[in-house]
Amino acid sequence: MESLQKAIIEELGVKPQIDPQEEIRKSIEFMKSYLYKYPFLKTLVLGISGGQDSTLAGRLAQLTMEEMRNETKDEHYQFVAVRLPYGEQADEADAKKALDFIQPDISLRVNIKPAIDACVLSLSEAGIAISDFNKGNMKARQRMIVQYAIAGEQSGAVIGTDHAAENITGFYTKYGDGGADILPLFRLNKRQGKALLKELGSPAELYTKIPTADLEDDKPLVADEVALGVTYEDIDDYVEGKKVSDKAKATIEGWYKKTQHKRHMPISIFDDFWK
Repeated sequence: MESLQKAIIEELGVKPQIDPQEEIRKSIEFMKSYLYKYPFLKTLVLGISGGQDSTLAGRLAQLTMEEMRNETKDEHYQFVAVRLPYGEQADEADAKKALDFIQPDISLRVNIKPAIDACVLSLSEAGIAISDFNKGNMKARQRMIVQYAIAGEQSGAVIGTDHAAENITGFYTKYGDGGADILPLFRLNKRQGKALLKELGSPAELYTKIPTADLEDDKPLVADEVALGVTYEDIDDYVEGKKVSDKAKATIEGWYKKTQHKRHMPISIFDDFWK
């Protein structure tokens, strides 16, 4: 294994093999420890997209809160799952299936379209034209604004769904879905997340769905693998220490290097990045 691959694996904490039951327990205990450390927090908040990552994190969060209520006898502990569509989204049915599986204590739906459209209009009036790509990032950041607003009113913390296959490529929006308080899936790659969902009894369609960020109006439901130019199979193999093709390796490491700023922020004068 080459030195950069080894360093990345160590940074992400990915194991070449996992026991799904053990990793489920580890994520739940991690979130419980966080809540015990900060007893003023009574709520966990997560945006549910209908994809694999939010479905897994959501179910783990719900199980965490059920255990917290049982252990503390405090009924204030609750998990809030929030749908954050931009108008009506094409995969709304998938999100409903995810919520049926997660069984959250509280389920909310907040349409971010009025906020985004108003902001784009205001910028246009100020002479700033917003590209569709930039608007997509604005959607991700608006979703995080809503989640933190809910958490702020409910004495809560926001869950992030960042995992190893996403982290290595920087395939998330800075201060959008990249902003959160706690990351229960960090250390897992895509196939390991699927294994956890299977162990939890998830319907197969929730973890076999083609992953998509679905942020751009002009390119709805574009598969992550198309946008990245590399398959999750190759990414998972790479972070498990396996050999991949030279092309896949170059693509993965290229994404890692150019998105390094996302994994270390904000940057101060004491960091090496600016030198």
